Amino acid sequence: MCVLSFIFYNFAEFLNVHTKVGNFEIYDIPLKELSEGTHEYEFLLDDKFFEELEGPEIGKGNVEAFVSVKKTAHAFEIDFDLQGSITIQCDRCLDDMNLDVDCEERFLVKFGDEYSEEEGNLIVVPEAEGAINLAWYLYECIALRIPIRHVHPAGECNEAMVAKLRNHIATSADDEELYDNDEDEEDLTPLDSEEKAIDPRWEGLRKLIDNN
Repeated sequence: MCVLSFIFYNFAEFLNVHTKVGNFEIYDIPLKELSEGTHEYEFLLDDKFFEELEGPEIGKGNVEAFVSVKKTAHAFEIDFDLQGSITIQCDRCLDDMNLDVDCEERFLVKFGDEYSEEEGNLIVVPEAEGAINLAWYLYECIALRIPIRHVHPAGECNEAMVAKLRNHIATSADDEELYDNDEDEEDLTPLDSEEKAIDPRWEGLRKLIDNN
């Protein structure tokens, strides 16, 4: 599924759940009412925004959204510039972590008979409605830029939680790589260094060798 298709699919679900009760009316852009030229908008995507939108990736945040809508004779050019930070879950220790947000996006909007998406980041909205709600697009602009693997910087994870997780995972080379492949040797905690140096399964053999 292409990025635009993913956004459009979730936007359709968002419309069914939220806009009927008016939770996000402030993000409506009355396209049909705009005069030709560029129109500027600013939104604050705060904790309440992310909590009410109920997106799966982001629980909290504080992001300033600068939106530019340029109306031409045949379409609308919409540009996003998002700056701030969000709170997501660390893949390693499962604690919350902050992730900086700095992203830009552009797409085109045209009027048609019903909602649809086409190649070239083109969105078609019903001319009868004459408006577009940007809430879900703003959310997806951020969510699609979250790294596939997101973890705290070295040394900032909840070590107690990491230790508990490791107790439930076999200490194979692959498992160690899952947790340690992004850390330099000098960044490892004493626990990490000990685990990498001695595999518990061979501890008994090591003792026999030492005794000999």
